[in-house]
Amino acid sequence: MKITEHIQNAKGKTLFSFELLPPIKGQSIRNIYNTIDPLMEFNPPFIDVTYHREDYIYKEQPGGLLQKVAYRKRPGTVAICAAIMSKYKVDAVPHLICGGFTKEETENALIDLQFLGIDNVLVLRGDPRQTEKTFYPTPGGHEYASDLLQHVVDMNHGKYLHENIDVATDQNSFCIGVAGYPEKHFESPNLETDFKYLKKKIDLGADFIVTQMFFDNEKYRKFVEKCREYDIHVPIIPGLKPITSSKQLISLPKTFHLDFPLELSEAVRACKSEKEVKELGIEWLINQSKELIKMGAPVLHFYTMGNPEPTKRVAEAVF
Repeated sequence: MKITEHIQNAKGKTLFSFELLPPIKGQSIRNIYNTIDPLMEFNPPFIDVTYHREDYIYKEQPGGLLQKVAYRKRPGTVAICAAIMSKYKVDAVPHLICGGFTKEETENALIDLQFLGIDNVLVLRGDPRQTEKTFYPTPGGHEYASDLLQHVVDMNHGKYLHENIDVATDQNSFCIGVAGYPEKHFESPNLETDFKYLKKKIDLGADFIVTQMFFDNEKYRKFVEKCREYDIHVPIIPGLKPITSSKQLISLPKTFHLDFPLELSEAVRACKSEKEVKELGIEWLINQSKELIKMGAPVLHFYTMGNPEPTKRVAEAVF
């Protein structure tokens, strides 16, 4: 079922969902199940599965030459999504990214997802490689999320890279999600430009928005308000994460380009132990979640980062 249909069928009730990381290669599907099992009592209608692009290592060859070799730390999402849907009977939402894929490889992945009966995808540009400060598209691949989005939309209408196929689009079309940034994408020169490109994605055919994590609900409220001013009327799903470590006061702003409310950051610094920090972070997110439900958020979407226990505690207090 499409995410927009899940939201419509909920008739105003806020739904629970979460995002998980594929296990590091060498680990089994059991690691995925260990993250999902504790959260299934809250009846998530869908579960997101992230995707991480390839990186490079340099291997020394005879004679001292270095060979550049591409590798992936984590397996892809297609098999994981199939396993989730088979075991839990919920919709799996794979992330699609530009980096690391040619257009043909992207299309092949979409064909596999469509064959498996997966109805939803989240379209993202993706991050640069760890060794690069700037995103560089894969040769023959998409450069921007809007280009990847257009590719999915074209397939929904039976238009493939090298042929057109007469398909029943109502039965085969993907429901497409895109990212939203309540505090502005860090590469955007200003918030207005950010909304301009978000509106472009909606006009191209995006069906819902999932936001970057935030810790100040006022920023979500203003983001939704601004979206409506830009004639963006699709569901806007807030992305949430509890603070579990004092180190995250530095790592999260650095990685995700977000701000902490002064009240929260000072409270974290006043904690006398990491256990206190974790309890504070969970309590903050419980209050944040309750307020978002009152604000009418269609879904609360939790970034588990492979650790379900904090999310479980929040959900127990909220749902």
